[in-house]
Amino acid sequence: MGLGPAPAGAVFVHLFEWRWTDIALECERYLGPAGFAGVQVSPPSEHAIIAPYPWWERYQTVDYSLAQSRSGTAAEFTDMVQRCSRVGVRIYVDAVFNAMTGQTTGVGSNGTLFTKYSYPGLYTQTDFHQPPCAIMDSDYQDNATNVRICELDGLADLDTSAGGVRDTIAGYLDALIDVGVAGFRVDSAKHMYPADLDYIVQRVNEHAGPSRLPFFYFEVAGTGVEAVMPGDYLSVGSGTGQPISVTEFKYAALFDQFDTDPQISSLKGLLTTPGDYLPSEQALVFTTNHDTERATAVYYQDGISYDLATVFLLAWPHGYPSLMSSFAFDRGTSAGQSLGPPSDSTGHTNSIYAAGISTTDCAVDPHNPPAGSWVCQHRDPFVPRMLAFRKALSVDTTVTSWWDDGDNQIAFGRGAQGFVVINRSATVLAQTLATGLPAGSYCDIFGGKKGETGCTGGTVVVDATGNASFDVPSLDAVVLYGDAKL
Repeated sequence: MGLGPAPAGAVFVHLFEWRWTDIALECERYLGPAGFAGVQVSPPSEHAIIAPYPWWERYQTVDYSLAQSRSGTAAEFTDMVQRCSRVGVRIYVDAVFNAMTGQTTGVGSNGTLFTKYSYPGLYTQTDFHQPPCAIMDSDYQDNATNVRICELDGLADLDTSAGGVRDTIAGYLDALIDVGVAGFRVDSAKHMYPADLDYIVQRVNEHAGPSRLPFFYFEVAGTGVEAVMPGDYLSVGSGTGQPISVTEFKYAALFDQFDTDPQISSLKGLLTTPGDYLPSEQALVFTTNHDTERATAVYYQDGISYDLATVFLLAWPHGYPSLMSSFAFDRGTSAGQSLGPPSDSTGHTNSIYAAGISTTDCAVDPHNPPAGSWVCQHRDPFVPRMLAFRKALSVDTTVTSWWDDGDNQIAFGRGAQGFVVINRSATVLAQTLATGLPAGSYCDIFGGKKGETGCTGGTVVVDATGNASFDVPSLDAVVLYGDAKL
């Protein structure tokens, strides 16, 4: 399997803080068979050891060595990449190279002793923006320079305009490509100049060659007008013929409509004002990620609201979707928000499989698990069926037959190929709707699947005119498409 972006209609999953050995098994036992195109893995570089081992210690880089992180060893990492690749699942690395640590002194996960601005064999003080400055809240609105050269949360900010720094970063990414890594999420891309990133991307692509061009997607957080905008990064790497993608936080904010003061009929704006969002071919889309789920975004504890948001994400033809799969935490407190993954007393992540958890289940109650346990949202039974829906409908991306009740009941078609009904309201959705589908009986793939003798869930009959009567309970959905026709 080659590198680069996945085929049209693809979806990948972020296995947040999973061990390398577990990801390899997950690729073979679940992700490959379920139809996932890729996995975003946590940063594999050496990181600072910070008791009590919060999730964000992985984002305190000490060295670019793969020798040891809390997810495992370099050998385990390489084995994971190769095994996942063999079953058609790409590995995307969360690459952290805007900054190093915020600690003044410490030890890394591979035993490296460091001080802030001095990382043995890698960087010295002259490789950082000097004198140090701190990003102020007001800078995000009116000072793009400070956003890009000052320190984010006290992290030592690398001068990525310096040739030596650029080449060191590119060398790290080159080494990952050489073991089979297919792409990179560039952490904190907003805090680097597009020209600096363009140099690094061009350098890495030259090393990779045309047959191994990696997929880059840049984290550029923000949902409004700011000094640094996501669109500023769309042309990075354009000279290579390999367009990059940018994380679409404004699109992700739409999914709050499924939880906080819901009114999902407002999603019609995606039809009326599509220019408000990044181009689909360069948009990395998600309902929630490891940062936003610790703020106000819809997330696993929101139960069926989260599931309905996921249905919309996968059914609406925009961007390259990423699904979140993480561990439970309490976002009501600062300590709860910082909680690291299930781990031992030394901070090494616990294996999911060692705990006897199967590929069909993870948390006993995935919407309300105890803090510090694995959640595995990607294993919800409806997810593989929605992956098949998205892949089957990837050629024709038109949206037709929009209907809503002005509040929290919506429906839309995907040409003559699919039809989706979502009821986020407290009342039953009872409507006869124009689906645009050919006449016949269809299995509802949200509630079940097409079996050998019929549907394991509900069945919807479309008449000769393309109309169908729906009776959708509160907080439920119905999803129809051609491959689920009886």
